Amino acid sequence: MIYYKKKDFKHETINFFFNNSIFSKSFFCTILPCAKNSSSSSIAELCKVTQRKFAIIASLCSLQSWKLVAQLRCAKLEVEKKNDFLPTLIRRYMIVGERRISNYWWAFLISLGASGFLLTGISSYLGFNLVPFFNSQLVSFFPQGLLMSFYGGLGLLLSIYWWFLIFWNVGSGFNEFNKKDGFIRIFRWGYPGKNRRIDLSYSLKDLEAIKVELKQGLDSQRIIYMRLKGKREIPLTGIGQPLTLKDIEKQASELASFLQVSLEGL
Repeated sequence: MIYYKKKDFKHETINFFFNNSIFSKSFFCTILPCAKNSSSSSIAELCKVTQRKFAIIASLCSLQSWKLVAQLRCAKLEVEKKNDFLPTLIRRYMIVGERRISNYWWAFLISLGASGFLLTGISSYLGFNLVPFFNSQLVSFFPQGLLMSFYGGLGLLLSIYWWFLIFWNVGSGFNEFNKKDGFIRIFRWGYPGKNRRIDLSYSLKDLEAIKVELKQGLDSQRIIYMRLKGKREIPLTGIGQPLTLKDIEKQASELASFLQVSLEGL
């Protein structure tokens, strides 16, 4: 019985070293004769020696893996540095639609004010307070309460429409200028329906110039256009997207320099 235990243990030990590829050939040749010629009393000592050597080899493998990781990181940094010096052939400018902070603020403010007006008008008609901090007896239904109900309902409809515009994010999209494939892509999100996706594509060969239009006054406008063959002008800035004069000049000059066309209007 002991003989078979010894034989099984030796067999498992030899298979363990044979199946682990991290051990070198010389190490395997050293362990194999010891396992075959050892007695039952020396098997425990053999295991201790094996564990020590395995720990040494594991530490060496760990050190080699750390060196490999460091080399890979250095190679990645070198590739990134090389990519920084490569010319950019594709540029994409994101266009903000209705999801602007100012639109959120005004939609919330109109909703709150319209709800207050509507509840006040209904309270004056019913004769009891729907609003806790308001006394309905101070306002008669005709004509004050009726007018407040009308303006409140109108404001509530306007605020609902505004919230839908924010939800649909109408007017958002991007302008993509691809010198690699030689095309310009204008993409916008519209109203739900057939024209929900507005996706236009033009050839770079048709581009003649970048034009900036500045209108001063109460209704001031600062718009960047791209002028194509046939005097077609395509707006590139978003509708209602406020840009300072400095931002307009910077974006237009960068775009004209990138596309290597003339800049008009400045």
